[in-house]
Amino acid sequence: MAAPFVASGPSGVAVRTSLKHLTAGDEKVLCLVGAHLGSLASKDLKARCQDGLEHSGKAWAVRKRELTPVSSSRWAGSISKATHDQWALARRCQLAHIQNLQAGIRTIERRLSQPIGQKGTKGAPGGYRSRREWHAKSRRLRVLQDRLATARADREAGVVHVVRGGKCLARTRHHLEAAQLTESAWRGRWEVERWFCQADGESGKRYGNETIRVSPDGEVSIKLPAPLTHLANAPHGRYVLACRVTFAHRGEQ
Repeated sequence: MAAPFVASGPSGVAVRTSLKHLTAGDEKVLCLVGAHLGSLASKDLKARCQDGLEHSGKAWAVRKRELTPVSSSRWAGSISKATHDQWALARRCQLAHIQNLQAGIRTIERRLSQPIGQKGTKGAPGGYRSRREWHAKSRRLRVLQDRLATARADREAGVVHVVRGGKCLARTRHHLEAAQLTESAWRGRWEVERWFCQADGESGKRYGNETIRVSPDGEVSIKLPAPLTHLANAPHGRYVLACRVTFAHRGEQ
């Protein structure tokens, strides 16, 4: 057996930049691509959530085959991978939620078992200050126990609760006056948040990957989905943006 050694940390980075000075044609194409791929991502996420714990590599391949004719093989891979990551993140958050509920229940049960007015010690809380507070916390305990039972049942069944576009923005729809938004303004933000236009970099591919390329001089080209190839302004069904991008952080890399 080899001697112990320290492994190097991850080398991947995420660097962001902005698309500035877009033409009207560029904005139109980006909107169409984002909306089209966003609808496919929503359908794929629904299919993944329906699979639950029964998901397998075979089911993943079936989803990719269904997405390929209406996008491309690489867009299908990007969408299905993003969907898988989103479902996995929801599962991790679900487990963290269960652990938080368990910790809250343990704390309340301990304090309820203490005499009213009992002072706590270092690292251990005491009893509640009054009968009224004790009664309120006993009711709170039942609420947390019900939530824990529901969360455990969902986890055992493989059910996750995911909102494409964000739960916070979805709730804002019911409180437009408080958010100082009109319905049309909210709808615009909602549709934009549900767009999809992303792809992970591939180390062996030229200029990033085959879907979204960024050349050394800042030229950005996008592989258009199959239904939008008539909008291409470059060979092989690609669209080149009129603007150039620069990376202020680690731009030389």
